[in-house]
Amino acid sequence: MAGAGLEASHRTVQQVVPQWRRSATLDRLQQLIDASATAPAAVARRAHLSASELHALRHLSMQAMGPAELAKALGVTTAASSGVVDRLVAHGHAERHPHPLDGRRTEVRLTDSGRAESIGHLAPMFAALAALDASLSDEERVVVDRYLDGAIAAVRTLL
Repeated sequence: MAGAGLEASHRTVQQVVPQWRRSATLDRLQQLIDASATAPAAVARRAHLSASELHALRHLSMQAMGPAELAKALGVTTAASSGVVDRLVAHGHAERHPHPLDGRRTEVRLTDSGRAESIGHLAPMFAALAALDASLSDEERVVVDRYLDGAIAAVRTLL
């Protein structure tokens, strides 16, 4: 059995997936995936936040959430989520409020400081992506959308 694992570990992608052909497009897609994986940690460092805190700001910028909902969104325990919320509150980026429909529950809301923190660090990327998107013709957009939809579906096969 160990030999079979060792043998498989020496196989190339093309041996496993015969239709695989390296291309400039796939290389660029890999660069995008790599940059997307490392960007949150880099942004979090510049913002003096943990990656979990940065991800929490992103989720809270879309909607207020309870600590348990935030834990699920972050993929952490409720105890870890409470620690993230404690730190965001200490930084002034979030506030705890009674849930509007169930006073026994707590809701975490982003503050103006939290919104500015999350958007401010990401604004250069948003500006560059908006300019790139605006440069596409309708015909180009159809091709790019089709390719990105396929790439998203391919990555989701891993989830």
